[in-house]
Amino acid sequence: MEKLFSYGTLQQEEVQLLTFGRNLTGTPDALVGYKLSMLKITDPHVLAASKKEFHPIISYTGHAEDSVKGTLFEITPKELIHADSYEVGDYERTYVLLLSGNMAWVYVKTP
Repeated sequence: MEKLFSYGTLQQEEVQLLTFGRNLTGTPDALVGYKLSMLKITDPHVLAASKKEFHPIISYTGHAEDSVKGTLFEITPKELIHADSYEVGDYERTYVLLLSGNMAWVYVKTP
């Protein structure tokens, strides 16, 4: 199983159903050293799934006072590939250490 930290639309039931074919169960967690901003989405498939024009996106700051709350999910490697397909080019997947001590994949702003 893979661990995926979501702070945005992958937490929505309808997005999970369209992306993974099932609802995910997760636990609250946080990512320290990152800040949240919003990104305008233009991809029609992502807009149809999320029903939101603006999606959250995070950037690394390295500052301990910056943190992002979200949900830690366990998904299959195949589901991780589906998550990659859902995210637009402004996001890239990286491996991070969460506040809980878990290592997980997360989508961050592409530099």
